[in-house]
Amino acid sequence: MEDITSKEINDNIKYLRLLSQQYPNISSTSAEIINLQAILNLPKGTEHFLTDIHGEHEAFSYVLKNASGVLKLKIDDLFGDILNNSEKKALATLLYYPEEKLEMIKKNEDNLENWYKITLCRLIEICRVVSSKYTRSKVRKALPKDFAYIIEELLHEDENRLNKHNYFNKIIDTIIDIKRADEFIIETCKLIQRLAIDRLHILGDIYDRGPGAHIILDQLMERDSIDIQWGNHDILWMGAAGGSEACMANVIRISTRYANLETIEEGYGINLLPLATFALRFYGGDPCTQFKTKFPKKIHFGERDLDLIAKMHKAIAIIQFKIEGQIIKKSPQYNMENRLLLDKIDHENNTIIIKGKKYHLNDTNFPTIDPSNPYELTKEEKSLVKKLKVYFLNSEKLQKHTKFLYSKGSMYLKFNSNLLYHGCIPMNQDGTFKKVTIGEEKYWGKNLLDKFNHLLTEFYFNRENIDERLFGTDIVWYLWCGENSPLFGKDQMATFERYFIDDKETHIENKNPYFKLRDDESVCRYILEEFGLEPDTSHIVNGHVPVKTIKGESPIKANGKMLVIDGGFSKAYQKKTGIAGYTLIYNSYGLRLASHKTFESTEKAISEEMDVLSTMVGLEKVNRKYVGDTDIGEKLKSEIRDLEMLLTAYRRGLIKENP
Repeated sequence: MEDITSKEINDNIKYLRLLSQQYPNISSTSAEIINLQAILNLPKGTEHFLTDIHGEHEAFSYVLKNASGVLKLKIDDLFGDILNNSEKKALATLLYYPEEKLEMIKKNEDNLENWYKITLCRLIEICRVVSSKYTRSKVRKALPKDFAYIIEELLHEDENRLNKHNYFNKIIDTIIDIKRADEFIIETCKLIQRLAIDRLHILGDIYDRGPGAHIILDQLMERDSIDIQWGNHDILWMGAAGGSEACMANVIRISTRYANLETIEEGYGINLLPLATFALRFYGGDPCTQFKTKFPKKIHFGERDLDLIAKMHKAIAIIQFKIEGQIIKKSPQYNMENRLLLDKIDHENNTIIIKGKKYHLNDTNFPTIDPSNPYELTKEEKSLVKKLKVYFLNSEKLQKHTKFLYSKGSMYLKFNSNLLYHGCIPMNQDGTFKKVTIGEEKYWGKNLLDKFNHLLTEFYFNRENIDERLFGTDIVWYLWCGENSPLFGKDQMATFERYFIDDKETHIENKNPYFKLRDDESVCRYILEEFGLEPDTSHIVNGHVPVKTIKGESPIKANGKMLVIDGGFSKAYQKKTGIAGYTLIYNSYGLRLASHKTFESTEKAISEEMDVLSTMVGLEKVNRKYVGDTDIGEKLKSEIRDLEMLLTAYRRGLIKENP
């Protein structure tokens, strides 16, 4: 504090006077300095990284509850020599699913009171360990309201200490005697789950094929410390929620493609009856063969329902192609003219010309397309789009989730020497950043992602600025499928071709050079430098493209500088990947990569005490890190400096104390 000068205080006097309202005297200021200095010396909190969840809420919930194996390791460390494997599995399952596991135990346990005593003591022991990285104040804020005082007492008392032995045991006995053991166990298990992870990182694609994206977002909103890096499927839903008709059509098309209507209808209360009515009217006699769901055996629909969904699927797909065509025609800067295909159809010969080559169409029923004006919506289509748009804009839950995605989300994040993003940084073949024109300016690298971040915020929140909003509406759709989108990363989205042309050469979507270049350590160092990170001590954490482990591909690339953790959360990808996803753990000792087995069901995880964690591999060990070594630590050091200035100002009489 000796280096704080009067000039420094005078230069910051207005801010210090404001700060003095919170810390009105020497005593309160000193206490906070001591508190913050102490926090700097706590071990760094554990970070948990997940990506590409794709609506698989049961598998996601399980991984979140077990913290990708962190809690299993805690049980092994604490009870490795005390419990056998069966007992440890039972305790772990109780931690993950306390309500369900308790019901099973109460039916099968002969001496329930004894089980309660043993289990309560074990849970308190685990809770002590996972809470040891935090201040009492932070733990206190996480405590369940009904049991806050009791848990706090148990956490900070040693049952083996003679003077407190009876006190500790009496608390446990009384919890059981007054029949509050079940509730206490449930709340303690949930507390342990929360304290096991200090920070949760979601690297995009919460939405897509699985049925429970809305459930996942409800769970995420319960977390205090969380950030989200938007994925292409998230942007699609955010665009639909903000009124983009192209995004809305894509959202509905994908939902019907996988016969996954739960999120739209049950999750967000969006009425698809108008679409069903429209589809029956115009496609009632059409078998819509190319639009049948891809996973009929895994979906609990009857044949008639699946037939109707296929008709809805085709109806919304044609509407999507029309709306997208209108955007492309008015936005030449997107360079997407090659995606204008409806006007290339020869309706007499049932063929289409793509890139100068003629292909046969496998479906020729286009009752709503006017060959002379193929991108014009019919009167009925316009009415349908208008209704659906109103439903999306007025879905209270969808709007709540979208605002949450904006408040916690961004295109990328720098956090504790890790660069997090979902898709890619658009690059040229030579390894340089690709320059992308937006409006009249060119953007690349970090500035490109910053620009898209700004435009997305304008799109959703700045509704009164009509010009920006229209531009933003197009941009949010472009981020879904545009060649230079960091969230898409391909030269085209061949949706039309996959539906209507059997020749698979038309289905090819070439990836941006980034996806080959990212294997090169020098390229990763180049990216890290672009984002202001030290390449020697930093990593890139990436998702979006599933790692094909079954073919020998590794999630660890570029000598460990690049970690790709999309390993197949979505069941649709698991045949290609061979596993059910990667997750990453970063604690005070270093980075660890967890791979997961296929998650079959919550019921099986509970009844058979299945553990989907396959392996956990240490990627990088470091000298133990403390809060002072983190980004939060840097902020705390800055706060300490401000408080030291205030303390000096009090002592020199430059600011008066308030008792």
